Amino acid sequence: MLETPISHPLKLAFIGSGQVATHLALAFEQAGHRVQLIYSRQLAHATQLANQLTQTSATDNLNFVEQPGCDLYIISLSDAAVTTVMAAAQFPTDSRVVHTSGSLPMAVLLRPAFKLQIGVFYPIQTFSRNQPINLAEVPIALEAPEPELAALLQQLAASISRKVIFMAGTERKKLHLAAVFACNFTNHLLGISHEILVKNQLAPDLLEPLIRTTIEKSFHNHPFSVQTGPAVRGDENILQEHLQMLSEEPLYQEIYLLLSRSIQAGK
Repeated sequence: MLETPISHPLKLAFIGSGQVATHLALAFEQAGHRVQLIYSRQLAHATQLANQLTQTSATDNLNFVEQPGCDLYIISLSDAAVTTVMAAAQFPTDSRVVHTSGSLPMAVLLRPAFKLQIGVFYPIQTFSRNQPINLAEVPIALEAPEPELAALLQQLAASISRKVIFMAGTERKKLHLAAVFACNFTNHLLGISHEILVKNQLAPDLLEPLIRTTIEKSFHNHPFSVQTGPAVRGDENILQEHLQMLSEEPLYQEIYLLLSRSIQAGK
């Protein structure tokens, strides 16, 4: 949490009540903003998040015209759901609406009938249930073509994060692609490693120091320059032995072989 006081608390509404919405809503309230409303298709989910906040209403109604005025509507949903919700939602004229997606274009929020100011508020982090996150250390990527909204998003982001950047949608998409490799694929490979250990009655925590060192090295060096292992050494005997050990898992074999080829091509 940042200790810098905010100059102008904002009134916020969240469309969505999942992990991203939960982490952001709690952080915004702690920073001094007012989360007035939580929307979810399932009212119980909206109520669950609203109950963690102060004086926050819950709704399953996408007609926001009759709701108290909000400075900003934050759409925090799966990419597939954003378009569907935007087609059905009713906003007060001239409302400010942003989404939190790394991959969706800002234009999915366009609704000419409501004269919306639209933008993007993308926290570059993975969010999971019951996993605390220090948002002060999380970069937030913003996009907003209108100066008024850009200033508001800058203020909002700076109230919870030390690193706030503006970037165009094309840059954000490339950032999201890199994030998928760094986060999602890395996590999946750790899952495969975990399965191999458990299947062979080995303790998963045996690899924790190795994993930690690998990640820490990548922060201070180009990862390709500190690559280790049989693939970068060209040790075909070990590579073939490992592939044989994975004979009952053809998909894992394919992943092992593809990554080994990529390592050898990149060394």
